[in-house]
Amino acid sequence: MAKATPLNKSHKELGARMVEFVGWEMPVQYEGVRQEHMRVREKVGLFDVSHMGELRVRGPKSLETLQWLTTNDVSKLVEGRAQYTLLTNFEGGIVDDIIVYCIQPNEDYLICVNASNIEKDFKWMCDNNKGADITNESDSWAQIAVQGPKALELGEIVLSQNISSLKPFGFLQGEFKGIEIVVARTGYTGEPGFEVFVKNEGAESLWNAFLEKGENLGVGAIGLGARDTLRTEMKYSLYGHEIDDTTDPYEAELGWVVKLKKGEFVGSDVICERKTNPSGRKLIGFKMTERGIPRQGYSLLDKSGEKIGTVTSGTMSPLLGEAIGIGYVEEACSAIGSEISVDIRGKSVGARVVKTPFVDL
Repeated sequence: MAKATPLNKSHKELGARMVEFVGWEMPVQYEGVRQEHMRVREKVGLFDVSHMGELRVRGPKSLETLQWLTTNDVSKLVEGRAQYTLLTNFEGGIVDDIIVYCIQPNEDYLICVNASNIEKDFKWMCDNNKGADITNESDSWAQIAVQGPKALELGEIVLSQNISSLKPFGFLQGEFKGIEIVVARTGYTGEPGFEVFVKNEGAESLWNAFLEKGENLGVGAIGLGARDTLRTEMKYSLYGHEIDDTTDPYEAELGWVVKLKKGEFVGSDVICERKTNPSGRKLIGFKMTERGIPRQGYSLLDKSGEKIGTVTSGTMSPLLGEAIGIGYVEEACSAIGSEISVDIRGKSVGARVVKTPFVDL
C-alpha cells in the first residue's frame, strides 16, 4: 500500500488526480499540467515534496564522513548554507544527487535525498560511515516547495521572514505557529522560490496558510506532472532518468560539483580518470523538428539511422509550445545544431541538438 504524505487529505479536497509514485500516493495534477506549469512560470505554485527524504549526520566525525561520501567540498559550508552534491559509488557512478544543509559546521548537517532512494542512501551512508551519527528523519518531516515570480513575496507574508535576503542555497531556521521549520532558497523549477522543511504536525496548517494568503497573488497547488515539465525545460537531471548508479558526474554535466582537490572520496580515483578519459557519451538537449514527443527509453539516431544514444526525458514544453528532450548521445553527435532523429514507435522523427536550458527565464 502506498504511503501518504501529511498533505494527502488536502490534495483530495482540492480535486487532485492521485497516482502512486515511488511508493507514495501523490497528486499528478489538479487543474491540468499546462495550467499548473504556466502558473509557476507567471505567478506562484505550491508543491508537496514531503516524499523526499531527510537524513541527519551529526557528531565530531560528521564533516569527515560527508567529505568521504560526497563529491563537493563540505568544509566550505558555514552555518545557514547548503550545497548541491553527489553521493558516488566505488565505480564512479552516482548513488544519488542530494543537498547538504549545514546546521552547525563540523557537527550537524541535514541531508535531503530523493524519495526513491531514501533507504538505499541511508544504508549506503551507514555502510561507508567514518564515525558520524547518521539517522533517518524522513518520517518526521514534511516539505513544501513554493516556486514562481511571486514566491518570495508570498513567503514573507506567511512566514514573516526576510526570505528575499537569502542568497540561493542559503537557509534559515525558525518556527511556524510553534512548529520547527527550515526555509531554504532551493528549488527545481528555475524560478525564484524556496522550500520549507516543516515537522509533520505543522504541514497542513502551513499549506493552508500559503493557499489563503496567496490568493491575491494567484497561488495554486502544482502536481508531479508540471514539476516534471518545469525541470525538463531547465534540463535539470532527475535520478532514474539522467543519472543513476552507472552514470559518472562528467558525462552527466555535473563535474562542477566534483572537487578533486579536497582529497580522497568514494570513487574519486575512477572519477578522476573519467575527467581525463571521458566515457565518450554526452548529455544533450534537443528539440523535435518534426511532429512527435520523445519519451524516456526511445532510441536516438544519426542521419544514417544508426543508434547513437537514448532519450532520458522528454515532453511538450508548455512555455515554448515545442516538443523537447534530454538524452545521452555519442560525443561526435553532440554539437549544438547537430541533426539527429528519435525512433518513435518504429518511425524516425527529426530533431536537432540545441543550447540548454531550453527556456530563458
